[in-house]
Amino acid sequence: MRTFRLAGLGLLLALGFAGCAPGPAVRSPAETAEAARAAELARQGRFDEAAQAYQALAAGSAVPDHYLLQAAESYREEGAIARAAPLLEQIHGERLTDDERARYVLLRAEAALARNDPATALKLTTQPGLNLPAALRPRLLELRARAQEATHDDWAAAQTRVALDAELKGIDQTQNRKQAIALLSRLGAPALRQRAAAMPPDDPMLPWVNEALAALGEPVGHAQATLGAPVGTLLPGAGANVREGFQMPARIALLLPASGPFAEPAQAIREGFFAAYADDARNHVPRGEVRVYDSGGDAAGALKAYRQAVADGARLVIGPLVRGEVSALFGQPLPVPLLALNHPDDRGLPANGASEFGLLPETEGAQAADHLAERGVHTAYTIVAAADFAQRAAHAFGAEFEARGGHLAGTVTLPAGVNYAAAIGSLHLDGAATDAGIFISMRPQEARLLLPQLRLARVTLPVVGTSHIWTGVDDPGADADLNDVEFCDAPWLFDAQPGLPEHARMAALLPSARGTSARLFAFGMDAWKLAPYLDWLRAHPGSYLPGASGQLTADPFGRVRRVLIWARFSDGLARPLSGSLELDVPAAAPPAPAAAASAPVPP
Repeated sequence: MRTFRLAGLGLLLALGFAGCAPGPAVRSPAETAEAARAAELARQGRFDEAAQAYQALAAGSAVPDHYLLQAAESYREEGAIARAAPLLEQIHGERLTDDERARYVLLRAEAALARNDPATALKLTTQPGLNLPAALRPRLLELRARAQEATHDDWAAAQTRVALDAELKGIDQTQNRKQAIALLSRLGAPALRQRAAAMPPDDPMLPWVNEALAALGEPVGHAQATLGAPVGTLLPGAGANVREGFQMPARIALLLPASGPFAEPAQAIREGFFAAYADDARNHVPRGEVRVYDSGGDAAGALKAYRQAVADGARLVIGPLVRGEVSALFGQPLPVPLLALNHPDDRGLPANGASEFGLLPETEGAQAADHLAERGVHTAYTIVAAADFAQRAAHAFGAEFEARGGHLAGTVTLPAGVNYAAAIGSLHLDGAATDAGIFISMRPQEARLLLPQLRLARVTLPVVGTSHIWTGVDDPGADADLNDVEFCDAPWLFDAQPGLPEHARMAALLPSARGTSARLFAFGMDAWKLAPYLDWLRAHPGSYLPGASGQLTADPFGRVRRVLIWARFSDGLARPLSGSLELDVPAAAPPAPAAAASAPVPP
């Protein structure tokens, strides 16, 4: 992997230019000059010549081991590790300094792997007491993982690559993650499920096992996100005006399609984004300069917009919105961090330097399963529409409910038309257990038809659903049929999250803040609010941002997850179950100088 070769080269050049020699040896001016010449050859990328120069120095030096090591490292940089092997045999390791001994051990391990001797490489890379410079730790872990894989210990190799993940960035991190998932996938779904069942929720390997199961096409339940401390807590000190985790990028680019089929949802997101931007000005929060770019709604447009944003000096890119756009960017090197507003087509891990944030139906399905389980429901039936969002929500509901120990007794997809009697009858709900419940995911029109037919069939089981069953607007006449149904939704729609602009006020000003588009508006608000806290959320499990679309946390891979609130229809009105969340919110950050807040540049 590229990172480790560059790390080795950096050390090689640093030591070569410094003219380091172990112990009290005194070198002549001629030897010093020859050592500098060899280092210069290495700096120029002429590694073969550098290796020969170092060997010539070793032949006439009082410290031959030092020069032989540099010659061997030069051959490694040339990609000729086999030519380094004979030199390693001539080196007396006990004569090397601590740092040199660490480099010597890694070279021997690499040479052992090259000659198909992984057992020796594993022994060398797991020996205790090795004094390893921090810059060489990624290379050690990479060699250890390769040795473990070659000795057919895929689980240990995956564990090592998980440890390596924190040491890497960019494309190297992306490649390492793919290798870790591939190693785990080789174990097979039954073995992975057995391991996952034995792991505590905070086991660092559990997210990786779940990713591997998902890659194998297996349904995966995810534990509810732990909400520990909100971001933006005031730190003690003079004036107490420093907020923990707050780091606002100086320039932010927002990538959204300006035309085409996604222009309307993009407009709602953009208006929510700038509503939060303006609200931060009211609260004297430092704001970076924002510029909007048209992503075009396709891969080519997204790539062009991203590259232009980078050229214009952006320090964070937010967007794009369409899955195909996200996939295109994830397939490229990302010199500037990215907060994608969707997930890629393949649902793989986030790319190098990227985070993901989306309004996923899977999130709502899984939280509905948790909600029923917490109410003591052990048996569930699902009734969902044929639409893609509903099917995805149902799949996530089933995986999470079974992971919580529940039993999925039956599922049905609503037929076209208005008569659902046959679909309801196929579930045999008349014989349902007393601890059973029903999960639904569908549009309001379908839900308003379904619930009266359930009551006509004398079904009295509790019903929970996703946000899709509510239009986002109070309509007691139409929604009276949904009485007692509970559903999860964005807290901002109910003004249930303190510290945010009032929903009714925004809805009176902007059509995009009303009805079903209000969820996209809230999503846009959160895209802005996440900007200064992305790094903190990823680095501090349990921290969360009190957002408009939910409480926002980040998993180890950079996926922003939402924890929604629950509402119930009563007298045809949707109302939150617990009133206000009453959670702290990072409302005001340190006062900013006037120049810190720049006006957004129109698209």
